[in-house]
Amino acid sequence: MGMRRALIPLLCLGLVACAEGAGDRAADDAALIAQDPVIARALNDPLMSDPDLASRNEANAAIGWADSHALPVLPATRESASAAREAMRLELLEQGPIPNLPPAPEGRQGKRLGPLASAGDLLAVVKAPASCAGRLKEDFALAASLPPVASLPPQGMVTQAGGSDAKGCRLRIVRYHSHAAPEDVLQYHYARGLRAGLTARRYAEPEASIIASSKGGETLAVHVRPGVHGLTSVDLVYLAP
Repeated sequence: MGMRRALIPLLCLGLVACAEGAGDRAADDAALIAQDPVIARALNDPLMSDPDLASRNEANAAIGWADSHALPVLPATRESASAAREAMRLELLEQGPIPNLPPAPEGRQGKRLGPLASAGDLLAVVKAPASCAGRLKEDFALAASLPPVASLPPQGMVTQAGGSDAKGCRLRIVRYHSHAAPEDVLQYHYARGLRAGLTARRYAEPEASIIASSKGGETLAVHVRPGVHGLTSVDLVYLAP
């Protein structure tokens, strides 16, 4: 009996320590998930073994589809970043001088995106109707049918793509990685937006982004952030007029 009484306080202390450790691990896991869309989809996808859950996503993750089986991400190096930058500049120079990327004004525009963004957040950045969320589908082929204004830069590595061609919801949502620095990615999409006749603006808050739009409703939103393995993670959302 004496031994049992001695063990009870020790067990209580152990449980407290475990609880605190679990909290720290949960915070670390959340930070990791926020950086890696592949992990995010793996954890948030529906249980594909159950037919009743095949189209559900309990976490309401960004686009909410099955894992895209993207190719492994290749780590960035100084040389690969320089090569990606030059490839983007050469492509842009084929159509004339590259417009300078303006400084970001004060103020915030929209919300942070990333792999855990909701469908509503993604649609909101291009002011698409919330009802379009139910029309989205995942398909890598949609990344190959982007108009020039929303073209992906050379060497961009697509990790997830989808969208809709329904009336009023002609959308493309593409996540990709680039070896180029965030500033270079922003300049690429800024130039694309201007050359398509859109009014393009740069923002720094809540994260680095380019928003380009026309009076007819055509809108391109590009959010960039440091990604895994030294890469730049990019979320591109395009709404056709």
